[in-house]
This record gives sequence, C-alpha cells and structure tokens, in this order.
Amino acid sequence: MFDKETYIRRRNELKKLISSGIVLLFGNNESPCNYPNNAYYPFRQDSTFLYYFGQQRDGLVGVIDIDNDIETLIGDDIDIEDIVWYGSVDCVHDLAQQVGVKNSAPMKSLKTMCNDALRQKRNIHFLPPYRFDIKLQIFDLLAIHPTQQKESSSMTLINAVVKMRSAKEPQEIEELERAAKIGYRMHTTAMRLIKPGVTEKYIGGQVDGIAHSFGAQVSFATIFSQHGEIMHGNPSMAKLETGRLALCDAGAETINNYCSDNTRTMPVSGKFSQRQLEIYSIVEACHDYTLKVAKPGVKYFDVHIAVCKLMTDRLKELGLMKGDTEEAVKAGAHAMFLPHGLGHMMGMDVHDMENLDQINVGFDAETRPNLEQFGTNCLRMGRRLEEGFVLTDEPGIYFIPALIDNWKTSGHCEEFINFDKLETYKDFGGIRIEDDVLITTDGCRFIGKDRIPYHPNDVEAFMANN
Repeated sequence: MFDKETYIRRRNELKKLISSGIVLLFGNNESPCNYPNNAYYPFRQDSTFLYYFGQQRDGLVGVIDIDNDIETLIGDDIDIEDIVWYGSVDCVHDLAQQVGVKNSAPMKSLKTMCNDALRQKRNIHFLPPYRFDIKLQIFDLLAIHPTQQKESSSMTLINAVVKMRSAKEPQEIEELERAAKIGYRMHTTAMRLIKPGVTEKYIGGQVDGIAHSFGAQVSFATIFSQHGEIMHGNPSMAKLETGRLALCDAGAETINNYCSDNTRTMPVSGKFSQRQLEIYSIVEACHDYTLKVAKPGVKYFDVHIAVCKLMTDRLKELGLMKGDTEEAVKAGAHAMFLPHGLGHMMGMDVHDMENLDQINVGFDAETRPNLEQFGTNCLRMGRRLEEGFVLTDEPGIYFIPALIDNWKTSGHCEEFINFDKLETYKDFGGIRIEDDVLITTDGCRFIGKDRIPYHPNDVEAFMANN
C-alpha cells in the first residue's frame, strides 16, 4: 500500500473529473474454489478499488458522495469465528483511517445510502462488474438486472478511471520495476531448465514458484508449451522434444499488485535450426522496430500496421507470402501469421483495466478498432501514446494448422499467401517475443534493468552456460 496522501489525492482528482453524484467502487469478495470454505487463494482485490482505497481486505465498498464531499468505507468487522481461523485484522474504521477516509459503516448501511440517492434522483456511478456476486449485489442495491449492468454503468466514471490509471505515477513505475525483477527470475529459470525429456508442467510449476516466492502471485496463468501456435497454451505433461521450440509467456505480480508480462521462445536443444532462426529473426526485427518508434504522440495502431508490413516483407522473402505488401496488410493477410495486436496497456492488471472494455482503454474517439477484420479485431491498444503509459511490445509469428486449412479451403487471401509453402510449416509451432515498455518524454524504455535474453545468440549462450 502507498502512503495515505496518495489515496486522498487520487480520490480528490476523481471527484473533480466526475463533478457530481455518488460513486460506488466495489472491492472483491473471497471466491470459493469448489465449496465455500475452500476459497480460491490468494485473495485478489479489485484493481480500481485498490487504486483509490488501497485496502486488501475482502467485503469492502468505497462510497464517494461528491455533492456532499463525504467518503465512506463500507464493510463489516470480522467476528470471533473468523479470528479463530484467520487471526485478527484491523476493524473497518481503522482501515478507512489508514487511507484518509473519515467515515466507515457496516454493509447494511449501503442499501440505505443507495435508496436515498435513488429517491433524490441522483446519479449513481459504478463500473461494469465482472464477478457474479457483485452483479447480484448491484441488483439488490439498484434494481438493475445483471444483463443490463454493463450498459447501465457510468461512462463518466469509466473515462475518469482510464484517464487516471493510464499514465503511471513514479511510485507505480517503481512497483513495475520490482515486478520485472521477479519476471527476469521466472524466465531465466525456464531457460535453465529447458532440455529434452523435461515436462512442460514441471517447468511451468517452477516458473510459478518463483513468482509466489518473491511476489504476491503470477500476474496471469503461465503459458509454457511446445505448441507456441496456441496463444494461451497451458503447460501439459508432454515432455520437451529435441528440435522443437518452447514458448514461455509468464509474469509476476508484486505484493502491491503491479504486474510484469514477458514472452520468450527457446530451442529445446539449445540451438536454433536454420528454419527456426529465419522466422525468429523476423519477430526479433518487429520487436526492435517498436522500441525505435514508440514515443508520445505516435498512434500504437500505426506502429502495429508498420510491424505487419515489415513482417509481410520478410515473409515474402521466405516465399510464405506474395503480392503487394500494402494490399496484403489492408486485406488482413498478415493475420494468418499474427492474429493478435502488438500489445496492451499494463499496470495493476496485466491487461490493464480490461474489465472497463478494451475499446475504452486502448482506443479513443480518434482511433477505433476494426472489429470486422480477423486479427485486426483483436487489437487491445491503438490510441496515441502518452508519457507514463506502460504497454507491451509482443509481435509473434504462428503457424496454426486449423487456420491454414480454413483459409486454404475457402481461398481467403490466396493472392497473398503461398499455401503450398505454408503446408510445410504446419509442425513449426509459434514464436513470440514480449517485453514491457514505458513511454518516456521523447521515446520509450524497457521496464526492468535486467534484460531477459532474446537475441538468438544471447539465448543460445545463456542456455549453454547456465
């Protein structure tokens, strides 16, 4: 948790941006795994609640009455049964004081507050809920059916939260640097362990253990697989095989809930084959191009398109693509190889604020996603970059057998893709390189002082020497 003044300042800024009404910020509750007392552990607080109220305890709601300038932390104190099993914790009044909130009240009082606001026809601002228990709570408080709550949520509040959370404060960047340190340990551990005969599950478990040892938890479910063509491939009991590639996409979350997110692709044998190196070098070039051009004022959508054109040119050299590059990218032919966006915002959530809808977070009135075109519809980030933004740079090339068959059968983009040559890559897998980038005054820089090896020679040297 940051100092008290941080949360006071943030709430005051939020009040200025909202200007009127009452704001409800729901914290999360414990989430049962398979029966009530077998909770999914560890507890993870809602990120926006954390941003403004800082407290990790479950069962809390922050209320900001803007018109009357009253802030209240709502929640019930724990009873002796909880103390016996989990130990004593601070009462809600003390939790409120710790973040500069003068008032506290039990949960039953929230219904009265909402009824009063509804009777007075005041604006009640809440964010789109993503947990079913919170949806039921909103239904009880405001009589808005769960199916209508996303549409009924406050765009004024969404826009204010996005505006404030997008540009990271210096203390947030420090936390992101701590997450990067743990991420470095996670990925270099994977590099040390990769060898034929070791299971994906074993390496994935070791990577997760690093995160739990040095931070709060993983920032998302670790991806470790020889099937790099599967975007979110979970570790299996399959043994690593000589000649294949292993893709590791993993990140840590600090005690204060800031994330890292990196991807590396490594040869199981410790040496890239010529064919692997040819594809890897294209992804490497796309990754490094982003680092050269990303800066304040640049649209990340334009960077994405430029990367797609660079990739297309290089794939044409290998005979996998053909035709005019501009027309190929315009038609979305590159999505055969790169069916996702170049990156996403990152902070307390690994896909920062994604619960507020990625269009609201990664785009704006000036830049809108193309939701009709395969691949382009998956862009999470396209807006103009600003100093203080933290985002990922994650180009990839994937050979997805089902997608190859689908496009070949339908003839989709056949004027730009050499399907005969592509057939010979069905057993290739996929390659992705991903790093976290801070937009600075006149450019960008990596988050994290220790560089996880990604240049081919560095990857091979690290694997050989560790």
